[in-house]
Amino acid sequence: MAYSVVASKAGGSDVLEVREIMAPIPGPGEVLLRHTAIGVNFIDTYFRTGLYPWPVDSDLVLGAEAAGVVEDVGRDVDGFSVGDRVAYVSANGAYASHRTIEASQLVRLPDNVSDETAAGCMVKGLTARYLLHDSFKVEKGHNVLFHAAAGGVGQIAGQWLAAMGIRAIGTAGGPEKCALALKHGYAQVIDYRSEDFVEKTRALVPDGVEVVYDSVGRDTYPGSLNCLKMHGTMVSFGQSSGVAVDFKLADLAAGSFHVTRPILFHFTALPGWLDRASSELFALIGEGTIKVDVNQTFGLRDAASAHDALEGRKTTGSTILIP
Repeated sequence: MAYSVVASKAGGSDVLEVREIMAPIPGPGEVLLRHTAIGVNFIDTYFRTGLYPWPVDSDLVLGAEAAGVVEDVGRDVDGFSVGDRVAYVSANGAYASHRTIEASQLVRLPDNVSDETAAGCMVKGLTARYLLHDSFKVEKGHNVLFHAAAGGVGQIAGQWLAAMGIRAIGTAGGPEKCALALKHGYAQVIDYRSEDFVEKTRALVPDGVEVVYDSVGRDTYPGSLNCLKMHGTMVSFGQSSGVAVDFKLADLAAGSFHVTRPILFHFTALPGWLDRASSELFALIGEGTIKVDVNQTFGLRDAASAHDALEGRKTTGSTILIP
């Protein structure tokens, strides 16, 4: 019997419950997937808590990324067949043993990328891609500050930046996470628990960095702005510590700063972007330039524990669920 993990209301991890379901039948343009690995991301917790809205009086199956095998194909589907290994990113719906999904959302997995790696990198790797190339185009000679450098996105971004020959400064909490970030491409890593990251960044780059990538939010704002050089850019792409509620447009006047708040799904909606970005990501993984560390694995039925570990900042790299 197929099953899914469902939230019937917004709340803590205890709202997640396992429900048996019938394997769905694909409609026109859809395929039926049997999931083999499912990624866990902060965006899942944002939906679960209600920070990101979802339909009132409607159950929600969380999960933004997964890998699996095509088990059935609906009418009018071209390019995919039963038995194909695929992966995808989607706003929700991945916390299930089986699901139907539009074939247009799928990418085929190359032989040298495992299902576990794909499930651990679709959201994080494609996020790193749009951060470094689309939200702010990083170029040689730039100095970059990247918060949560030991996290899943941070590890991929650090390796990607190193491959581009760009100096990246990371922040992380504690000696172990700092050492982990250093192993993933960062030139320097600041321990935000024992050091003032603004003061240390300014000591390393007196004029300030060209761009700060900030997925932390409340705890790092407005310090992130204070690390920027004149006309620098802050890219806010998450709020793991809470929303930065005190943001004011006037804050940007200190250095004619730029701020952007990109969303992955606004890029995947662009024609051709998903295929181009995932092909680039898989090529870097396949050649060994980027290594995806899947450091935590939980059973799908134990998704609540995975959320607790993620929100408690007890994870590094990627976390996946196995149905």
